[in-house]
Amino acid sequence: MTSPTSGASGTSGVNAAAAKTGIEKQSKDLGDKDTFLKLLVAQLKYQDPSKPADSTQFLAQTAQFTQVEKLGDIADLLKSQRMVSASALVGHTVTYMDENGAKLTGVISAAKLNGDSEPILRVGNTDVLLSKVTEVQTTAPPTGTANDTAGPKPA
Repeated sequence: MTSPTSGASGTSGVNAAAAKTGIEKQSKDLGDKDTFLKLLVAQLKYQDPSKPADSTQFLAQTAQFTQVEKLGDIADLLKSQRMVSASALVGHTVTYMDENGAKLTGVISAAKLNGDSEPILRVGNTDVLLSKVTEVQTTAPPTGTANDTAGPKPA
């Protein structure tokens, strides 16, 4: 049973190489899922035919793999939901805390999501993490528009 272990160390070498090439947490998560599947296949391939693997354990491992896949799908869904929520704030005025703890206010001009991190909002020339926002306001329409004229409108 030493062959599956050597396969696992080779796979971890692949994961280390992927991390060195700039592929970050997402690839590591995928590598973990791939590693799990490779280990499961290796276990089946190198099992002793006179002592087959317990079917209960095999089903439990298959269920674990399915859970890992579904959790990955949920993480992707949450990432999409965070981006939709952040993009809905574009055009709104926000109050946020800067690195020094000072409260600043500005209008959000853009929203972006970098990797698995939380959304980043562009306020003026500053990138602000969504978690630093303390208040969101609807931006008022500019004064002097037709809606702001006083008096009754002619019929």
